Amino acid sequence: MQDARTAPAPRPRPRWWTELPLLALVYGAYSAGRLVARGDVSTAVDHGLSILRLEKTLHINFEHPLNRLFTAHPSIGIPSDFAYASLHYLVTPVVLVWLFRRRQEIYRRARAWLMTSTMLGLIGFTLLPTCPPRLLEARHGFVDTMAQYSSYGWWGNEASAPRGMGGMTNQYAAMPSLHVGWAIWCGILLWRHGRNPYVRAAGVAYPVITVLVVMGTANHYFLDAVAGAAVMGVGALLARPLMRFADRVAERFSVRFPRLAPKAESPDTRKESPVSGAESPIVSAGCETSAGERIPGQRTTSADAVDAAPGGTPRAGSGAPSGAGTAGDDTPAAAR
Repeated sequence: MQDARTAPAPRPRPRWWTELPLLALVYGAYSAGRLVARGDVSTAVDHGLSILRLEKTLHINFEHPLNRLFTAHPSIGIPSDFAYASLHYLVTPVVLVWLFRRRQEIYRRARAWLMTSTMLGLIGFTLLPTCPPRLLEARHGFVDTMAQYSSYGWWGNEASAPRGMGGMTNQYAAMPSLHVGWAIWCGILLWRHGRNPYVRAAGVAYPVITVLVVMGTANHYFLDAVAGAAVMGVGALLARPLMRFADRVAERFSVRFPRLAPKAESPDTRKESPVSGAESPIVSAGCETSAGERIPGQRTTSADAVDAAPGGTPRAGSGAPSGAGTAGDDTPAAAR
């Protein structure tokens, strides 16, 4: 049995007032990093054409037939544009909140996985700025469906950003596709930890639909989607080591600044009352007995029985044999 003095202290439960600013800070740094990572446009176009040539050589340029389908059928293209412009920013936070409220035991690792993969994606944008298919010359056979159906939505001719705000996004950050990466993150968590069969089905459908949407709208190449999946895989491998590193940093911080460190509650030292739900380390806390009152099932000596009976007469059924428990006899009952 592990000594309580050597057992590791339990980590404090995440609180929403600390989680929300942390996530906002990471997303703000990611968005700012995308803008800073803007490279030369000609270099981004060259990278995009290189990816397209490689796909044609391998016969995996699936974005061509999908883009033609979305362009020819507004009933498919318009909902796909809405999905591309919104689901990326809605589903991921919803899954995070769901994990925070319902799956606390895996929330912290899932959050670390998402953050790590997002930062790896930012490195990819910096090292390999890539022109998406929709921004290539028309002779390459792509149509920008976001621009074609822009009158139906809030976006303009510059990606999925609202009209007039295109300058606040980096349109040459196509490799890797974090639309696909975040969708895979959501899908895996919904499939593994969802209890409702519809939730698990959504975990399968959402990443598949996202892959089709990003290619059909000409926002990403197929290899961008593959790179997004690879980034999430590497992020999953790095999440646990980074969590251990963060724990060591937090431990040193708590030693150096004990007043600022969050206090963790150990579940081993808490007992919950089945009636009121109040926690107390002592089972009989708050219970008192009056003079002469005996807890049911408690052993008593004959002297106690005499004192408790009216007139000092031994009470029937006291459980003390004749001659046992006399004054001055300190022998335990089991020995007698």
